[in-house]
Amino acid sequence: MNDRYDAAQGGGQDGPYELVGYDDYGRPVYRQAPAQSAPQQPYDPYTQAAPQQGYGYDPYGTGGQQPAGPYDPYGGYDTAAQPPVPSQGPYGTGTQPPVPPQGGYDPYTGGPGATAYQEQSHGGASAGGGQHRVAEQTARVPQQPGPPDEPPSGGPAGGGPADGPDYRTEQFAFVEEPDGDSEDVIDWMKFTENRTERREEARRRARARAVALVVVLALVAVGGIGYLWYAGKLPGLSGTDSGTGGTAAAAAQKRDVIALHLHDTDGGGTSTALLVDNTTTKQATTVLLPNSLALSGDDGSVTTLAESVDDDGPDATQDALDSVLGTDIEGTWRLDTPYLQNLVDLVGTVEVTTDTDVPDPEAKDGKDAAVLVHKGEKQNLSGKMAVAYATYRASGEAQNAQLERFGQVVHGVLRKLSSDAQAATTTVQTLGMILDPPLTDEDLGSFLASLADLAKGGAHKTTLLPVQNDGTLSAEDSSGVVKDVLGGTAKSPDEGAAVSVSVQNASGTKENTAKVRVALVNGGFTFLEGGTTSATEAASEVLYADDADKENATEVAKTLGLPTGSVAKGEVTGNARVSVILGQDYEPAS
Repeated sequence: MNDRYDAAQGGGQDGPYELVGYDDYGRPVYRQAPAQSAPQQPYDPYTQAAPQQGYGYDPYGTGGQQPAGPYDPYGGYDTAAQPPVPSQGPYGTGTQPPVPPQGGYDPYTGGPGATAYQEQSHGGASAGGGQHRVAEQTARVPQQPGPPDEPPSGGPAGGGPADGPDYRTEQFAFVEEPDGDSEDVIDWMKFTENRTERREEARRRARARAVALVVVLALVAVGGIGYLWYAGKLPGLSGTDSGTGGTAAAAAQKRDVIALHLHDTDGGGTSTALLVDNTTTKQATTVLLPNSLALSGDDGSVTTLAESVDDDGPDATQDALDSVLGTDIEGTWRLDTPYLQNLVDLVGTVEVTTDTDVPDPEAKDGKDAAVLVHKGEKQNLSGKMAVAYATYRASGEAQNAQLERFGQVVHGVLRKLSSDAQAATTTVQTLGMILDPPLTDEDLGSFLASLADLAKGGAHKTTLLPVQNDGTLSAEDSSGVVKDVLGGTAKSPDEGAAVSVSVQNASGTKENTAKVRVALVNGGFTFLEGGTTSATEAASEVLYADDADKENATEVAKTLGLPTGSVAKGEVTGNARVSVILGQDYEPAS
C-alpha cells in the first residue's frame, strides 16, 4: 500500500524490518532484518491460518509486517527512517485505525475483514502516501495480542461478518489518566460529608441551646420561689405572729436602724425618731416616736420615752425601744439643736412646707415680736429657722404636732445631704459632734448617704408611731408601722405589771420629788416624772381616770401618807394610770 509496506514485504530501498519488542510506552520497536531469499511465514494465532507468502510476522494481524525506523532511547524512533507524520485522522492527530486481521467483521466500520481491506488497499498502492500512513499508524498503535485459542471477535473465523476491519481491545495499550468525573465524585462526597457535619453541628447546637434554656428556666423558677419565700408570699408559709401582727415577710427584710434624739438646749425637752433604711425594698422611713411611749425600765418598772432619754441614757433607752418595738437598733445619734443648725447651714437651706407661723425665739414679746418662719409651701429655711420650726410647740398643742415638724426638717436635710458616703462623712466630721459608741463618723456618714440617695429618688417617707393615752401600743394601730416598717413586734409593758404613777411636784420643795419616787418604787409602783410647777398647792390630790384604777389610787395615797379623801376621779396626765399632784401637806416618811 505504501513504501514502508513494500519494504516490510522485502522490497524498497530500506530492506525488510522485523519487530524486536516494545518500548516503555507500549510502542513497537523494529529493526532492519537481514536479507533473506524467501520471506518467513509465521504462524497467525488469530486466524489459525498460514501466513501469506512474501509477508513477515504481522503483530497486528494484518497479514504483513510494517517496518519502523531504528529506536533512539533518548528521542524515541529515528525520525529520518520514519515516514512523514500523517495528517489528522478520524481518531485524533497522527492516529488511524489499525489494519484489521484477515477475515472477520470490522466492528468499527461494519465492513469486510482484513483480506478485503488489503485488497482494497492494494488497489491504491500506486498512491504511495497512503501506504506510509498505514505503516506509521501500525507502528504507533501497540497491539496486545490475546491468547492463541481465543478467536477474534469478527469475521467468519471470529464469529462475525467479514465486511469490515476488526478492532480488538487487546490491540491497544490503555494508559490510565485522571478522570474528571472522579474529582466531581470526591467533591460530591466532601459536600455530602460537610453537609452531614453541618447538620450534626446544628443538632448539637440546638440541643445545647435547649439545655441552656432549661437551666435558665430552672434558675428563674428557683429564684422566684426563693424570692417568694424570702418575701413570705408562698402559700402556707406566710402568716402573722399570734397577737402581734408581725409576719415572716416583714421580718425577713434587711433593715438598718439608728435612733435620733434631738435635744433642745434652749427650751428643754427631747424629740426622738428612728431612721430606717430597708435595704431589701430600697425604702427609707423616719418613724416619729411620741415622748409618751411606755418603756420598761431596768428594774422592771414602766417609764416614758422622754424620761428614759433624760434619765437613763442612750444605751438603756435603745434597749428599751428594742424590747417594746421588737427592733434591732444599731446605734444612737444625739443631735443637739446647735448641731442641727450647723448641719442645715452646711448642706444649704432646706425646703419645708410649714404649717404655722413660728415667732423668733430671741425676739421680745409684744409688739416687737417678729415671725421667723412663715406658714406656706416650699419655704426655704436656714439653720436658725429650721431649729425654731423643728422645736416649736404652740400653747395647748399636743406634742405630736411638734414631732411632725421635726420630721419635716429631717426629710429636708436628707434631700440636701450628699449621696456620696465619703462626702457625707466629711460633713458629719465637720460638725465636731461626739457620737455615742459604737456609732462612728464613718458609720453615720455612710448611713446618712444611703438615706439621702433614697430621699432624692422619692423613696423616703415620714410616719408617726400611734400610741394610746396610757403610752402602750395597740396591736391594730401600730401593726402597720411596727410590723411593716420596723419588721418588729409590739410588746408594750404588761397591764398586770406595776401601776404607773405620774407625780407633779407643787409642794414648793424640789427635794420632795425624789422622796416620792423612792416611796412609790418601794411600794411596787412605777414612777413617772410629771415636772415641777412654780405655783404651789395646799392640798395634795390623787386622781384616777378609769374606775378600775380607783383601788390603785387609794393604795398610792396610803403609800405616800396622804388621806383617802385626797383620792378623786379626774384627768390623768401622760400615760400614767394614776396622777399625783403633790401639795404642801405632803410629809415625807422619816
